[in-house]
Amino acid sequence: MLLQCFLRNCAFRIIAVGKVRKGWIQDGLAIYQKRLPGLMITEVRDASLQREAEAIRAALNSNETLVALSEEGEALASVSFAKRLEKYGSQRLAFVIGGADGLSAELKNSAHWQLSLSPLTFPHELARLLLVEQLYRAQTILQGGKYHRS
Repeated sequence: MLLQCFLRNCAFRIIAVGKVRKGWIQDGLAIYQKRLPGLMITEVRDASLQREAEAIRAALNSNETLVALSEEGEALASVSFAKRLEKYGSQRLAFVIGGADGLSAELKNSAHWQLSLSPLTFPHELARLLLVEQLYRAQTILQGGKYHRS
């Protein structure tokens, strides 16, 4: 069950292009990473779309399912997002966030799932914070916690 994987911190990893430079985003990430201990964020260097895709592929583990964050992806409400994650069970998901130019078409097309955080466009640093918050929110939804109020 996904809830057990959340509690054991085994189900997710984020692979993100670039570093977070804004202090307030770093602070926000630190808060949610304390709430989701064990959530790993792997950073790859900014480069051309092709080089970023190569670095992301190199960072992916063979047991991880690729989820690409993309403006063309599926937009879900928080409860629907939690239920989608629950369907993956203990399968490991690697959420990939591109840099300023997004992700290469090849990488997006090879993803098992494309997710959109919003129809709005966000800087990649902010997208990272939004994703971590939504992973935490999904955890509380699946646990029946009070963080998410519907």
